[in-house]
Amino acid sequence: MRSASEAAAADIVVLNTCTVTASADAQARDAIRKLHAANPAVRVIVTGCYAQRAPEELSALPGVSWVVGNSHKPEIPALVESLSSAAPAASANDFFPAAALHPDSTVPFHSFVGTQHSAPQLGKILAGNIFDRTEFLSAPVLGGEGNHTRPTLKIQDGCNSRCSFCVIPFVRGKSRSLAPETVILEIQRLSKTGYREIVLSGINLGMYGRDLVPRFEFEDLIRRILDETAVERLRISSIEPLDVTRDLVELFAGTERIAQHFHMPLQSGSDRILAAMHRWYRAEHYARRLGLIREDLPHAAIGADVIAGFPGETEDDHTATLAFIESLPFTYLHVFSYSKRPGTAAASLPNQVPGATIKRRARELRAVGEKKAAAFRRSQIGRTLRVLTLHRDEHKDPGSTPALSSNYLHVRVPGFLASNLWQEVVLQIKKGTT
Repeated sequence: MRSASEAAAADIVVLNTCTVTASADAQARDAIRKLHAANPAVRVIVTGCYAQRAPEELSALPGVSWVVGNSHKPEIPALVESLSSAAPAASANDFFPAAALHPDSTVPFHSFVGTQHSAPQLGKILAGNIFDRTEFLSAPVLGGEGNHTRPTLKIQDGCNSRCSFCVIPFVRGKSRSLAPETVILEIQRLSKTGYREIVLSGINLGMYGRDLVPRFEFEDLIRRILDETAVERLRISSIEPLDVTRDLVELFAGTERIAQHFHMPLQSGSDRILAAMHRWYRAEHYARRLGLIREDLPHAAIGADVIAGFPGETEDDHTATLAFIESLPFTYLHVFSYSKRPGTAAASLPNQVPGATIKRRARELRAVGEKKAAAFRRSQIGRTLRVLTLHRDEHKDPGSTPALSSNYLHVRVPGFLASNLWQEVVLQIKKGTT
């Protein structure tokens, strides 16, 4: 068994899916159809959150041989090995049947391999029994921008919160943490391999360690990483606002080895909508946490997720969100149009916002985000920044190399440079941009 150079040449393709929005579902289905059209003989194994939420829906798509939920992801290598050792398919009629690995199933996946019968009928996946196990199921994952220049280490999965719009707890289960000793060993290994920046990721990083016995705090993990590894720069992917404490901010401010970058989901600037979303804070609390960051880290990147068009959101609520964002020193926004997710509390709420209104509100939020990002870039002009070079795209800009600063500014360094190198640059704005 060996890796194929491209999907069209592969015998087996593993497709990982997201189901946070209806758009993500549609993109997954489109990817499956394109894989099948390009290579009708390919066997597609679909996994991830969409596979966990709606296995029957995916198994009905042409070309799908297997649907593997998050609960059984670790079994995919053995499944691929079993498929690879089986007789190669001569035509589309020789495909293995699609079968979702339901977490309640006691039937091993290999019992389906090679059969020509229909996939077993599966019961509906429910939130209460998706993940009855407590171990950390997912292995560390490398990836992301820069052709693995900045490896991502997943240290937490699942979420114990029940935000009314979010399907994640249904498809990821309760919060589970990678043991601190394992985190340390993995970062030591990555550092020895030569990686200079490592990104810690999770569904809800602030919950890290609360499921461990004895309980372990996220801040203590960061301190251990700094003390026991040689990682040159550590970055956290996202953290809930109430988990941004003064101690955490002071920890970030006390060393250059932690990227000055906070991504804190906001979702709305309207207290009424935050309550309907079942978020555990109000706009005042969020602003206070953002203020803590600005006090000690005046040049830090501060990003947020915002949802446009949550059910019942009025023009006044939308205006309150715009005004709230305008009043705070955000450096970028990720704007999402509300998407009804099956099984969530928000899906059954009255006063669903019309699609055209959602699109218009999303455009207005993105415009504010772009203005904030431009203002932040202008505020950094003339500063000397230490940046990490990323993978170079010769087709995009043959005369420069992309790089990333501690405070999440994407810059370009003149000339051709290898990735994974530190460079010092004086920030300038390219003519014609803001």
